[in-house]
Amino acid sequence: MAVTGMQAELTLGPIPFHWSREEKRDFYARIADEAPVATVYLGEVICSKRAPFFETEIPETAERLERGGKRVVLSSLAEVMLTRERKATADLADMDGVEIEINNAAGLLARAGRPHRVGPFMNAYNEDAIAWLARGGATHVCLPAELPGEAIAVAARAAAALGVEVEYQVFGRAPLAVSARCYHARAHGRTKDNCQFVCEEDADGMPLATRDGRPFLRVNGIQTLSESYVCLVGEAGALAKAGVGHLRLMPQAVDMVGVARAFRDCLDGRKDPAEAEAELVGLCPGTRFSNGFYHGVAGYRKIAADAAAMADR
Repeated sequence: MAVTGMQAELTLGPIPFHWSREEKRDFYARIADEAPVATVYLGEVICSKRAPFFETEIPETAERLERGGKRVVLSSLAEVMLTRERKATADLADMDGVEIEINNAAGLLARAGRPHRVGPFMNAYNEDAIAWLARGGATHVCLPAELPGEAIAVAARAAAALGVEVEYQVFGRAPLAVSARCYHARAHGRTKDNCQFVCEEDADGMPLATRDGRPFLRVNGIQTLSESYVCLVGEAGALAKAGVGHLRLMPQAVDMVGVARAFRDCLDGRKDPAEAEAELVGLCPGTRFSNGFYHGVAGYRKIAADAAAMADR
């Protein structure tokens, strides 16, 4: 049966890939006009070398999204190592009049206790971590994608008691790790400093297979992602009931407006989870879905709807 009346809002995470300026501009224009998402996160979170390609477009893009009724949040880098990265993080943390999402401890220090959101790279795995972040000014926490449903429910209850909102990823490749080295460049015989932005050739990440040729992971610059798309449209209602008020869709090289509509239709009861998932399968041809992390098993696994329903009881 469809779950009706769920008040959880859909959010759109920051684009993790190195799409061109034109692709990003067109993508956000369509999101502004057509996607049923309440909040959009903007900014480069993976590689500071990519930031100059779009940073001058961010003010206009934010204004465009706001005209379309979207709330805009600016996201910080997930990894801060270089002087320019420290400066970019500090400059973002110093901004007033805008909401920011912090993805690195350097940003917490620079923010110095002023209100902010916390992104999934900060690894808020339990209620004690959320309480510590709240004392430092966090008003909103996006939980790590690998948390199981039971832990999410515990975290959501603890966060609610602190007045902190909770978010969780329900669609897109799971962010698994970031590294000081760029394997994307190394795989093409280049160094991180002389990468020549080879990552732009892989709009949905570079496929990585096991030695026997099975699809395994995706590489996105310094980031490692899952090969499968996390898809929790069947679990979205349970997440909302558990107190997760914000469900994050991660941008992929597919029709994200269609993805958002399928999730919204399911949450609002216009489609049942099976119908919504069938629609999503059609929007993402050739891509395997997974929901293992939520159900406490290996992340790449897909738990069938009947088994998932039993697990959520």
